[in-house]
Amino acid sequence: MYEYVRGMQDHKNAGKLTTDAALDPAGLVAIAIAHALALFVGVSMAANISGGHLNPAVTFGLAIGSNITIITGLFYRIAQCLGSIVACFLLQFVTGGLAVPTHGVADGMNGVQGVVMEIIITFGLVYTVYATTVDLKKGSLGTIAPIAIGFIVGANILAAGPFSGGSMNPARLFGPAVVSGDFSRNWIYLVGPLIGGGLAGVIIGNVFIGSYQTLPASEDYA
Repeated sequence: MYEYVRGMQDHKNAGKLTTDAALDPAGLVAIAIAHALALFVGVSMAANISGGHLNPAVTFGLAIGSNITIITGLFYRIAQCLGSIVACFLLQFVTGGLAVPTHGVADGMNGVQGVVMEIIITFGLVYTVYATTVDLKKGSLGTIAPIAIGFIVGANILAAGPFSGGSMNPARLFGPAVVSGDFSRNWIYLVGPLIGGGLAGVIIGNVFIGSYQTLPASEDYA
């Protein structure tokens, strides 16, 4: 844990589990698997309470696609950001006051490139959510839905982690920004994921699924 947090202090190497936060294949695979498993469990646990909403970008995409109300989505996003802030304060406490770093794009990339990368991978995430939880043609997928959602997050981290960090989640970056007081790069992970989630809501939710689906969509695993 201490090596993880110490490595996180350099935003370019954020999210690594290896010694000195080296960005090697083993470290990238480890963090991708950790995120995939944690999201699978988190979505499964919250499915019967809130529909499994853990990500403001996913919530926004589902609201755009008219699968939850705008007001419900707003409350979910507030709760997600508050949860991120509390988690970061707890992390700071249990690690003896070590700094909570913010995220950032890799060397050689600029903010616009980071936004585009986040749009692409968040679109893929929200597409997966729609395909496994909202589309009535899917049938009953049960626990396959949160597993698929966890897997797409892990795959996106493997693909985009070395470049944009592979966040896909504005709340994941909002908490560290609040606790550290550094909002300098937070806009990348607010703009990119919200655009990606919104586009998925419009294209998948309203155009493809909305063209034939007339029954109320389930909020499970959203």
